Order: sequence, then C-alpha cells, then structure tokens
Amino acid sequence: MVDTSLYAAFLIAAFALCVTPGPDMMFIVAVGGRGGPLTGMAAAVGVACAMLVHTVAAALGLSALFLTLPTLYEALHWAGAAYLLFLAVRAFRGADGPVEAGTAPGNGRRRAFWRGAVTNLLNPKVILFNVSFLPQFVNPALGHVREQFLVLGCTITLMGVIVDGSVGALSGKLASLLRRSRRIARGLDYFSGTVFAGLAVRLLAAPK
Repeated sequence: MVDTSLYAAFLIAAFALCVTPGPDMMFIVAVGGRGGPLTGMAAAVGVACAMLVHTVAAALGLSALFLTLPTLYEALHWAGAAYLLFLAVRAFRGADGPVEAGTAPGNGRRRAFWRGAVTNLLNPKVILFNVSFLPQFVNPALGHVREQFLVLGCTITLMGVIVDGSVGALSGKLASLLRRSRRIARGLDYFSGTVFAGLAVRLLAAPK
C-alpha cells in the first residue's frame, strides 16, 4: 500500500520531528509539571487523538479545503491563541491546582486529555503540516492515496504518543517530587502559565 523507500525516509523524518521540542511537547511538559506523570501522559494521548483527526481530515481533502477559506483559518488561529491564554491565566491563578491531587484524580487526567486535544485541534499550523509534509511521502502511482495518508498519519501519531508520553511522564514525575514544597509548587504553576502564554504568542506571531 505504501512505497517502502518513501516510508523508510518518512520514518527517519518523523522521528526527527517527534524528538525535536515543539509546541505540543512544551504543552505536555507544562501539563505534566502541574499534574504529575499520568496527567502528562493523558495530555500526550489527547494530542495524539487530535493528530488522528487532522490526518483523517487531510486524507479526505478537508484540510486543503479549509485553507482556501482565509476567514475560517484566521478564526481558528485566534481561537487557538485565546484558549492557550485561558489556560495560562488558570495556571497563574493556580485555579486547577495539582490535578492529580484530591479525591478524583481521574478528573484531572480527563481534563488534561481534552486540553491536549483541543489545543492541537485549534492549531492551524498542524493543518499546514498535514497538507505539506505527508504528501511528500505518498506515491500516487501505487494508488490508494487516501490509505497511504492514513498509514503515514497513524505512524507519526503512534511515534508521537510514545515520545511525548515519555516526556510527559518524566516531567510529571520530577514535578511530583518538587511539589512537596509549596513554594516550588507555585513556581511550577507560574512556569506552566508562562509556557501556555508563550505558545499563544508564538501562534499569533507565526506567519499566516
């Protein structure tokens, strides 16, 4: 179904992209830092699920169609930045607290999952990535172009959740140890808020 030589090249390129720190990884580190290892992993799974949605959209041609509508693209751009700023404000205020604390830790993990998913879905740069990166490794001569898209998208999603999940767990483990100090706990909240705000600024400042 896929060109083996192109797929081998794709694996190398995809791995390089996954291990390179980017917005998604920084987001996961920040979430794991606030909530602990399982919360960091939940955020990574949320991001991965959103990537699958983007992959399916690209395979169906919806992503390319979306880019032909500048108003909707711009609206998504601002919505993504606004959501990140919302998370930044909550972090600075310590509104959520350590999300693995309390009587229902699963609630914090579910919240981390959905925040990871929403943050990725509202990032228009991910749409650009799918419509510009994945087609380079699709061989139309083999046919089944849609299926090739899905194989490539599932591959990089699986690779991403392994890498990002590990990063989220490690950052969460370290944060869990540091949170024994109330002062350090607040410092982690400020760190997370700064990361979220920085990602919002980066999203707005990036070329459209």
